[in-house]
Amino acid sequence: MTEFDTPIDDRRVDHVRSLSVLDRALYALFARHVDSSRHDRDRRRYRGTDLRVSFDLYLARTYGLAWLTGAFVALPTVLVVLAVPDGTIDGALDVLRTVVPLVDNVPVPVVPRLPVAVLVALGVVTATRHAVLVAAGRYLGWRATARRENIERTLPGAVRYLHVLSSGSDGPREMLRRVAETDAYGETAVAFRGVLNTASLTGNVNEGLRRVARDTPSEGMLSPFLLKFREHAGQGEDALRNYLRMESRMLGHRQDRARDRAAGFLELLAELFIVLLVLPSLLVIVLTVMSVIAPGLSTQVVTPVGETTIRGVVVYASAAFIVGVGLAASLLIAGLRPPDQSIEYERPPTALETLGTTLTNPASAAVVFVFPALVVAGIAGLAGTDVVGTALAGYVAYATPVGIVGVRRARIDDAKDRELKDFVHAVSGHVSLGRPFAAAVEHVGRDVDLGPLDADVADLALNLRLTAPSAGTDVNLRTAALERFVERVGTPMAEQTIGLVVGALDGGSDTGTVFDTLQTEIGRLYHEKRALRSGLLVYVAVGWTTALLVVGITVAVNVHVFDGFAQLSSLSTTGSFALDAGAVDLTRDRYRMYVVTQATMLASGWFAGTASRGRYEALLHSAALVTVCYLVYAGGGLI
Repeated sequence: MTEFDTPIDDRRVDHVRSLSVLDRALYALFARHVDSSRHDRDRRRYRGTDLRVSFDLYLARTYGLAWLTGAFVALPTVLVVLAVPDGTIDGALDVLRTVVPLVDNVPVPVVPRLPVAVLVALGVVTATRHAVLVAAGRYLGWRATARRENIERTLPGAVRYLHVLSSGSDGPREMLRRVAETDAYGETAVAFRGVLNTASLTGNVNEGLRRVARDTPSEGMLSPFLLKFREHAGQGEDALRNYLRMESRMLGHRQDRARDRAAGFLELLAELFIVLLVLPSLLVIVLTVMSVIAPGLSTQVVTPVGETTIRGVVVYASAAFIVGVGLAASLLIAGLRPPDQSIEYERPPTALETLGTTLTNPASAAVVFVFPALVVAGIAGLAGTDVVGTALAGYVAYATPVGIVGVRRARIDDAKDRELKDFVHAVSGHVSLGRPFAAAVEHVGRDVDLGPLDADVADLALNLRLTAPSAGTDVNLRTAALERFVERVGTPMAEQTIGLVVGALDGGSDTGTVFDTLQTEIGRLYHEKRALRSGLLVYVAVGWTTALLVVGITVAVNVHVFDGFAQLSSLSTTGSFALDAGAVDLTRDRYRMYVVTQATMLASGWFAGTASRGRYEALLHSAALVTVCYLVYAGGGLI
């Protein structure tokens, strides 16, 4: 019995068997809402989310949270209403009488404050409860949408894999199982696991295909594919093979169109990013200049972090806004990048292994370099640097080495993918000549220079030689050798291509067909990777250009504009001008401009680095831009 013969996601059984005391209480209190028609939409959304809890338990927890949140806001609401001064209420009534006709003729009785506070609190509780329920439903919709997008990205590759498997001796159920065991196919593999789980319960693969097609959020792609797969599987192997060949081509064209739409959206995002980064800096410059003739901007206000002016609040709010824009733009770019074009590095489980892989694994470096960064920040603080300078020093000390390790590892992975393409073509050539797979790998490993892939290919050749005794190749050991090779290479391309070989050869597929398809697949994947890399380099230039433009503008304003307005404001002491003599403080205003500029450096660096290779390179780009900004300001004597 395999892992798919036991249902992984039988939510009802798990729900009844393992409820905690709190869940049992919530279920008893709120289970009556499950069958309410108001939750029909939520029920449909839930079917597409693949959550690990049943819908009735999710809804019971949601109602419990809604009432708890309402109770949490009830008491503060009562206290606020009781604390409102009578003058404020009278002023609100006067405004109401002025704005709304005939209200001034309606007598307003004197009502005790406590009943009013209770009624207001009940209204707030009701509104809060409703907001929590709506948010919970929207959360299901967001989960279903994210899952649908992942399915639509990974389904074309899964269908191509099924087409290769269709040339072997596996039946439809075994073909679905091999795709379900491949993590590279993301939510498509999860959906296929759902098919197999249902099939293990009902004894019928067709029923599993029907149920998943009904519940999947991908109603435009996965649902019709599963139904047609069921139909053609019932017509015979040839009909299924022809259908998979045609469907793989159609889905490939559809994927290309989706990629073009994503590129258009990215262009719009880059234009919006430039505007949102440049405008706050220009706003700060305008406010500083306007403060000479508008003394109200220098009015003191009290904030949770201390006393400052209205202009100071706007300046620091602009810096926070810029950082938020940078984070949002980086997340959007990361979301637009296909999952098969991104590598997630994992940190080793032990501290010793983490230290040993610091210079080769960016996930390890991200942990190890925290302490040195804190040391640098502490030294900067002891040297008298302010809070912003201390934070930036620590950030640069952390982001620079982590980013360098990430870029170095990414370049090695890129080189491995490039050599992997050549390796696959070379092995395919030998296999097409009739040479056994193990002998072909050994021959290529010995005669072809594969650069950073040499050690991995030599290890694969050795393992394949050990798995090919005189009695014949041990399929399980060959599979283990190929899986070890995929793990050593560690790139998504290796998992998608060599993983295809593993499943197809184990399924008895024709070797020539497997490697012909493999050459096409790896060529397509490598071309997509190069095209994505070339397209995103434009946005790396956008990030750097925006950052350097802001630095140039702010330095020019500091040097040429602020000095002139400082002199102009000082003329008010002669009595000829009605200007605020303290409106322009060069030290203060230059420091505020420096803070806004450094926020722009962070945002631009995150944008450029994420567009290039991901979050680790984003650290390196942002650290480099922060350093450039500091050197320019410090070299010009502006800080």
